[in-house]
Amino acid sequence: MKIDEVMELAPVIPVLVVEDIAHARPIAEALVAGGLRALEVTLRTPAALDVIREMAKVEGAVVGAGTVLNPDQLEQAVDAGARFIVSPGLTQSLGEAAVGSGIPFLPGIATSADIMRGLDLGLTRFKFFPAEANGGIPALKALAAPFHMVRFCPTGGITAETASDWLALPAVKCVGGSWVVPKGEPDIARIEALARATAGLRG
Repeated sequence: MKIDEVMELAPVIPVLVVEDIAHARPIAEALVAGGLRALEVTLRTPAALDVIREMAKVEGAVVGAGTVLNPDQLEQAVDAGARFIVSPGLTQSLGEAAVGSGIPFLPGIATSADIMRGLDLGLTRFKFFPAEANGGIPALKALAAPFHMVRFCPTGGITAETASDWLALPAVKCVGGSWVVPKGEPDIARIEALARATAGLRG
């Protein structure tokens, strides 16, 4: 699978922080049932790698690892079954490891220099992060203008109410969002309903 295929599975990639492995499969099943197949499990909890392993068992789910910071975490995530990698930034070592592995990779960028570093590595798909804190839609429009070949997945501060505005930008293929799985004990029926509404979003 190429990174474009991951980004085109749905307009929104849920950004998931899952503390309890017992919640992994029910959450993934609800998201897939609601039409969201690309699932980003952030490596922010001790359970994250096991959560990836569990979610990867769900039919139709394309599970990736987020908050990947270095080549060691990249290797661990791939070994756990991650099918794509998302990072909050882009370093030479992580970029080279990701490109060398051949796994679909969505590195975080915030500046033109970040994008140019990625282009030097052969990358043209990026996570604009943190999207709202970095100036929101006006900032991304300004960044996208000199880089016609680049497409983005803005993440950070985007909500169900603002997602369509971002998706309307020609340079945006999808957005990342955490609203689909609210914090706390998961309400599976609500997650599926939110996923269904989110899967229908377009710019």
